[in-house]
Amino acid sequence: MLLSISTSHQPATDLGFLLVKHPDHVHEVGLPFGSARVFYPEASEARCTAVLMLNIDPVGLVRGRGEAEGSLAQYVNDRPYVASSFLSVAMKRVFSTAMAGTSKGRQDVADMAIPLEAEIPVMRCRGGEAIAREWFEPLGYAVDVERLPMDPRFPQDGDSPYVRLRLSGVLRLRELLTHLYVLLPALDGDKHYFVGQDEIDKLLEKGGAWLSAHPQRETIVGRYLRRHRPLVKAALARLLDADEEGVEEQEVRREAAEEAIERPLSLNEKRMDAVVAALRELGARRVVDLGCGEGRLLGLLLKDRQFERLLGIDVSLRSLEYAAERLHLDRLPPMQRERVTLAHGALTYRDRRVEGFDVACAIEVIEHMDAPRLPAFERALFGFARPPAVVITTPNSEHNVRFANLPAGKFRHPDHRFEWTRAEFHAWCEAVAQRNGYAVRYAPIGDDDPEVGPPTQMAIFTRDAA
Repeated sequence: MLLSISTSHQPATDLGFLLVKHPDHVHEVGLPFGSARVFYPEASEARCTAVLMLNIDPVGLVRGRGEAEGSLAQYVNDRPYVASSFLSVAMKRVFSTAMAGTSKGRQDVADMAIPLEAEIPVMRCRGGEAIAREWFEPLGYAVDVERLPMDPRFPQDGDSPYVRLRLSGVLRLRELLTHLYVLLPALDGDKHYFVGQDEIDKLLEKGGAWLSAHPQRETIVGRYLRRHRPLVKAALARLLDADEEGVEEQEVRREAAEEAIERPLSLNEKRMDAVVAALRELGARRVVDLGCGEGRLLGLLLKDRQFERLLGIDVSLRSLEYAAERLHLDRLPPMQRERVTLAHGALTYRDRRVEGFDVACAIEVIEHMDAPRLPAFERALFGFARPPAVVITTPNSEHNVRFANLPAGKFRHPDHRFEWTRAEFHAWCEAVAQRNGYAVRYAPIGDDDPEVGPPTQMAIFTRDAA
């Protein structure tokens, strides 16, 4: 059973610091079901590969378990050879420091998104190649999955359940390891140990940062917990705690506070009008609203026949419910209803539903993201979806001094992770445009104060059709 991890980040041998395993040595760790070795078949400045090899003792697995004598299947099965929960346990034991995201020698690299590749030569994937893509692609990976043929001497009904999986992407090493830790046993559909309440804690510890917004989260949680309904229900309740009613009421109060600050300027109306005008100028017919919230922008676009196809994406299920009510989706005429779709999803994960639109909008969204998640947002939108145009708005922090009811040093919304000056916003936009082959221009929203600028700043990204 093998797992290989490679990087071309230079110097590539930094991978040894991240994994806390020196490339010049072979590292061996004893496990209850066998042993794990880590070695490096290549280690140069340009490229480095670490291999985790797991040797499982099939006799040791059943010794003392009281299995019926004479059952050959106890000893002869696929468990020693395919990636499964055994590999997840080995990863947690051998790569615990890397999985926690810490590195004494290279913490700056541990916190950095770097090019990474992972390959698993043999794994059992219940559901075939399609489910592997559906689970890994939203996390930003390029997925290469190949079904492996069965030995013709041992025919079986249906297709082979075994695949070779290769993943590549630009992300932090701890993200790769936690993704594999959670998804490998779920894809396998089995675990070698009893699944109890403590499995929920393991799942949330390793998957809580990304699983709640994954479009396939219910399926992943169900298979990780072996479809034990009480455990699945409890895990989803904890995972989606942000959607619970008490938290939702807090969010409503926060939104009201922000509106109270901006209401004297009629800023939200000006913002919506400016965005709609920009979309018309761009000639957009198909528009995706990322972080659509309660559907205010979608409601305006739905009234304009220029916009033929509309998609709203949001991480909050309750916001999507409010959007459906605001748009009266249940009462729209059939032709109108076909123009608009609401979908649950996260903006930091690759999502094929976002592809194929003329313009993507992120209106007052990025300031709600933790700064370390912005590179993932950039990759998902500008790197993978790559619409011809992108419209982004965000508060101008310089203008905050003009709000009489906003205390000095406070953000407009309690959930804002940052609020940028014009220079900070322009610097981020210019870097994003340069990295991804876009041009960018800016427009003020609201009165453009000669000293502190407009209350809201808007960037319009465009790229060549080629």
